[in-house]
Amino acid sequence: MIKNNIKHARTCVYNVNYHMVWSVKYRRAVLKGGIDERLKVLFEEVAADKGFTIHTMEVMPDQVHVFASAHPKISPSYIVKMLKGISARKLFIEYPELKTRLWDGNL
Repeated sequence: MIKNNIKHARTCVYNVNYHMVWSVKYRRAVLKGGIDERLKVLFEEVAADKGFTIHTMEVMPDQVHVFASAHPKISPSYIVKMLKGISARKLFIEYPELKTRLWDGNL
């Protein structure tokens, strides 16, 4: 069973997985009412574009859980930076009312 998860690259064989959790600023419950579903779609788009895989994700009103795997050259901080940065920018454009719920305009 474990051999199914092993990936082969040019110079390595790997199975690197990360469980990342972060919360919305001020723990505001803003990820609901369609925003949560849009966020999941955005995460899938970012993962496909940046070269990593999201196995599971859960978007709750005030926090996000992501279980992802990536090549060892892709750091966990890069994955989080891409997921949070790109999705927040697009969500603020599509849902401008989010900026009023979050004082600084930061997700």
